[in-house]
Amino acid sequence: MFITKKHIARRSLLKGAGVALGLPLLEAMIPAATALAQTAAVPPPRFWGGFVCHGAAPGYWVPETVGALAAELPFIWKPLEPFRDHLNILTGLHSTSAEPPPGETGADHWVAAAFLGAEKPRKTAGADVYAAQTIDQIIAQKIGRATLLPSVEMSVEDPGSGSSNCGEGYSCVYTNTISWSTPTTPLPMELNPQVVFERMFGSGSSPAQRVERRERNQSILDSITGKISSLRKEISAPDRVRLDSFTENVREIERRLEIAAGATTAAPENFDIPPGIPQSFDEHIKLQFDLLALAYQADITRVGTMLLARDLTGRVYPESESPTLGFHGGSHHGEDPSRINQFSKINQYHVKMLAYFVDKLSKTEDGDGSLLDHSLLLYGSNLGNPNQHLHYDVPHILIGGNNGRLQGGRHLAYPTKTVPTGNLLLSILDQFDINRESFGDSTGRLDNI
Repeated sequence: MFITKKHIARRSLLKGAGVALGLPLLEAMIPAATALAQTAAVPPPRFWGGFVCHGAAPGYWVPETVGALAAELPFIWKPLEPFRDHLNILTGLHSTSAEPPPGETGADHWVAAAFLGAEKPRKTAGADVYAAQTIDQIIAQKIGRATLLPSVEMSVEDPGSGSSNCGEGYSCVYTNTISWSTPTTPLPMELNPQVVFERMFGSGSSPAQRVERRERNQSILDSITGKISSLRKEISAPDRVRLDSFTENVREIERRLEIAAGATTAAPENFDIPPGIPQSFDEHIKLQFDLLALAYQADITRVGTMLLARDLTGRVYPESESPTLGFHGGSHHGEDPSRINQFSKINQYHVKMLAYFVDKLSKTEDGDGSLLDHSLLLYGSNLGNPNQHLHYDVPHILIGGNNGRLQGGRHLAYPTKTVPTGNLLLSILDQFDINRESFGDSTGRLDNI
């Protein structure tokens, strides 16, 4: 139980010149002598969906035993070992929605849109695109209406670098986003952390004000310094620590964005990166994750999605243990054990970046637990063995406690080629009290979720 003599509204904002800064959950937001679960300050659930193309290296991600996770996780998942109790590794799932329509061949590189929708996108290179409303948007309608941003869509690879027709008669929109507000309305994934930051923390300010603030090298916090000082006098010592940590994180992100905006390093050959975006994938994705963690903490948003890479990307990851291997080229390993091993290191590197986000959530207090305790994260791909373009036995993992609703520490194995990923998405909707008879290509709900 949290005890406090003062009460601050959970939706409190510190407002200044062109700034509206949301606050993290403080003890002072909970009425005195009231159990947390009985108050309006009970931590809300959060959802995140992350998609990575090109599947996973066979033999490097499936746990050897079913049930309780072993002390040592498979190679690709090893960066997540510290969070074993919050993990559900799912194997055997079949991404039927990513397979070509009956009578068609190919096309499975253009269906990232099916990841959270579980329906085959309409084959068209025109404006008449059609996929499915994705679960992130359905969840946002349920839990995101009270927040500044109902959902945040992020990318770490330029979604505008392709033509309108990505090949085989499919529009590029199907690979440029994983989030659809309606079956005909794809949502853009924001690549630039500066834009994400200003959407989150620059509410109400004009473009001219933001430019002026950057030119003066002024933090958004500078215009509300007095209000922060006044608030510190009214809250408890633990709350002051939480507030100071939150504002320090805001300043640190601003500093890193300034560095990124002024970077003059040349982009990798044949890879277009818009100006002002970190050249390093490592720094770029960490910035995006830091921003989303702050948004969750301040209840600016409760729903986020991220496209980690676009299908067919040849991007290399210098910070990985395969620093010169192109992602798509590496996925076509020819069943050569040494090449599979090299590809697995790219897979593990992506999971290492995911672990950075999970670690940040686990260390951020949120009411009676952490952000990780109150979140449900879905990470996965719609390919299994990418060398053969197989869409069964696809890698998926659920992370987090979702306010005690999701048990962790498990390997949940399902019969191969039998259980569509729509069953998983339907079960995730259940986790947020959104109960439907079916979703996409679902045939039922997952057992044990």
